[in-house]
Amino acid sequence: MTTTPRSSSATTRVGALVERLVAMVDKGLLAPGARLRSIREGALEEGVSRNTMVEAYDRLVALGYAEARRGSGYFVRSVPRARGHETPEHVAEAVDGVSLLREQLEQRYEVRVGDGRPPASWMEGSELGQYLRHPRSPLYGAVEHGYGSPWGFAPLRERIALVMAERSIHVGMDQVLLTHGANHALDLVVRHLIAPGDTVLVDSPGYYPLFGKLRLAKANLVGVQRRGDGPDLNDLEAKAAAHRPKAFFTQSLGHNPMGGAITLPAAHRLLQVAQRQDFLVVEDDPFADLLPASAARLAALDQLERVIYVSSFSKTLSASLRVGYVAASPAVTQTLCDLKMVTLVSTSDYVERLVHQLIVGGQYRRHLRRLRTRLEAATVPALDTLAALGLKVLADPGGAYYLWAKLPAGVDERQLARDAAARGIFLAPGHVFLPERAPSAPALRINVAYADDPRFTAFMREALTGPRR
Repeated sequence: MTTTPRSSSATTRVGALVERLVAMVDKGLLAPGARLRSIREGALEEGVSRNTMVEAYDRLVALGYAEARRGSGYFVRSVPRARGHETPEHVAEAVDGVSLLREQLEQRYEVRVGDGRPPASWMEGSELGQYLRHPRSPLYGAVEHGYGSPWGFAPLRERIALVMAERSIHVGMDQVLLTHGANHALDLVVRHLIAPGDTVLVDSPGYYPLFGKLRLAKANLVGVQRRGDGPDLNDLEAKAAAHRPKAFFTQSLGHNPMGGAITLPAAHRLLQVAQRQDFLVVEDDPFADLLPASAARLAALDQLERVIYVSSFSKTLSASLRVGYVAASPAVTQTLCDLKMVTLVSTSDYVERLVHQLIVGGQYRRHLRRLRTRLEAATVPALDTLAALGLKVLADPGGAYYLWAKLPAGVDERQLARDAAARGIFLAPGHVFLPERAPSAPALRINVAYADDPRFTAFMREALTGPRR
């Protein structure tokens, strides 16, 4: 049996209705806080189907013009919409049919003839169900066989909101979206913000997987020189004025690959530059749970007006437990949730429950305490090892895993990495972390956990005392 595609006329009706409602809000004909017509009333008055009305209201929410209040309906938003909260046309088209998927995930209706899955009761006798009911199961009692909410496991989101408050970032539940790790969160943000040809600023050196995502989005990458205390702010302002970027992607704390952390004065000035030059800031904070809650964070200074905040448990708990999150304004987070449904449907409810259980049970706190102790114990000998090799570390350790070691002039870092690989040693040469892909001073990213391995030190001593290549 074939499925009839959604007609272009239906899409046109949704678009026309959204444009008319947006114009009414912009002209003040619909005041902030005003309740919009119910789905039924709106459908009757507009002469459209209920589904068309639902999609129109969902589009208004995504655009930041309306908010949905459970049990009360839709209301005109009473908060200002900052630049960048608008949903690009290609994103709006992608999430145009998301209302059916949203209902399958959120399950507001009791009779589910239109659902795409078998009922959960059909799964209750499964091996998985029996395992989850066993008292020794780490997820004892978590017998759910649906996709889970597209927003993620609510108790974990609530716990994250409390932890963010400790970092002086105050958010509501509608501002926290769980993701499949920080990389997935960044992917959603890129899909939301960036259209082909847009210019974005990034740290240089910076997080190389992000560069790949931005290139897939056909963005124009411009690197901002990174220093030990944060971005070079003169370079940032000059490039922002010259290129008029859509956003600046940066990692304030425990920087990858340099280590180091932004200072509070630098963070203040960075946000002033963003305000003057009118671009958004995406702050990646994957080591947040290892670092002091009082550390300088752009999201804490800005309170998510211009900053989108990304973090994760993957770097601190387990790379196999792919749980991250993104926090932003309610309008942006709603659009990111829609994009999550379109691209991934939902994240793993089981994994999110496991992470939540580790947090509330105290195991995660104890794990972090041990991890910090190990990091502190490894960092000092790592610095001593690099100093003994004659390698200068260009930033103070930032409390995370990385050091940025400058190699002597004339060393070919690519050949050095190839030679190391032939000896079973994995190196991270500096050019990988540069968005420009241009020649620069040779460097290595060093993970402090492995820096004092005698095989590494013996190889580097031999390589650095031999002829320059």
